[in-house]
Amino acid sequence: MIIDDHRVIREGLEMLMKSRPGFTIVAQAGNCQDALSLAETEQPDIALLDLDLGGESGLDILPELLVRAKLCRVIALTGIRDSDVHHRAMLLGAMGVVQKEKAHDVLFKAIEKVFDGEIWYDRTKMGSVLTEMLRNGARARTDPEAVKVSSLTPREREVITLISQGLKNKAIGERLFISETTVRHHLTSVFEKLGISSRLELIIYAFTQGLASLPVKSGGQTGSVESFVSVSNLHV
Repeated sequence: MIIDDHRVIREGLEMLMKSRPGFTIVAQAGNCQDALSLAETEQPDIALLDLDLGGESGLDILPELLVRAKLCRVIALTGIRDSDVHHRAMLLGAMGVVQKEKAHDVLFKAIEKVFDGEIWYDRTKMGSVLTEMLRNGARARTDPEAVKVSSLTPREREVITLISQGLKNKAIGERLFISETTVRHHLTSVFEKLGISSRLELIIYAFTQGLASLPVKSGGQTGSVESFVSVSNLHV
C-alpha cells in the first residue's frame, strides 16, 4: 500500500512495483483518513508511508494504521532528513526508514527485508531506539505476560534466545540441528503466542520478560543495548 499526498509519486511507485515479480499494489491513499480506511479494508503486507502528507503528518496515523491492518509492516518512505523524525517513526512502530533520494533497488531490498521480519534502519542510530523501546517495555510489564511466556515450548525459548543473540534463521537452524523452515515455523508460533509481529519486538520482549539477557563484557559487566545492536545482525 502506498500512502503519499503526491499523485505522481503514488503512480510512479505503482509502475515501479508492477515491474517487480511478486509485488502487488492493493491500495493508494493521499491523506490520513483514506489511508486508515483502505488499510483496514485491504490489509496490506507492507505500507510505504510518507511522513509529510501535505497538511498532515504520517506519524499521527502510524499507530492506528498498525491496529487497522494487523499484519502490516510500515516503511517510512520520506524526503524528510531530520533524524529525530525518523527516530520517532521507529518508536511508533515503523520497521524501516527509506529516503526518497535512494535508488529503487534500495527500496526493493528494504521491502523484502521488512517483509521477512527484519529492520531497515541506520545501524548507528538503532541503539538509541532499542534502548527507549526496552525502557518502555519494562515499564509496561504486566502479569498477563507471564501467561504468554508460560505457553512457550522449550524449543521456542531456545529460538528466542538465539534471536536475541543476533542470529539469523539459517544460523539458528544450524545451531539447533533443524531446518530453516522449521525455524520459521517456530517463529510464527512464537509471534502468535506473544502477540508480536517482528524480530525487533521479539528481542525487546525477551529482554523485558527475562527470556534473554544482554551480552556480558569480558570484564563481567552487562553490555549496553547500543553495543548489542552494533555487533548484531538485527538490521541492515
